[in-house]
Amino acid sequence: VKGYVKNLINGGVEAIAEGERETIEKFIESLKRGPSFSKVVDVEIEWEDYKGEFKGFDIRF
Repeated sequence: VKGYVKNLINGGVEAIAEGERETIEKFIESLKRGPSFSKVVDVEIEWEDYKGEFKGFDIRF
C-alpha cells in the first residue's frame, strides 16, 4: 500500500492509498477496526483510478 494518513483538525483521519485492489480492501478493513484504543464511527470510501503518485506510505502531520 502506498499513500498517506493524516489526522484532521476535526478529530477525523484522512487516508489516501494506492495499490492492488485486494490489498486496498484489506487496508480498508483495518481502518474500519482501528487501533484498540480508538472508536471508528464511519469510514467514507472514494474509489479512483490508479495514478501512481506515491512512492511509499507516510504519516503526515
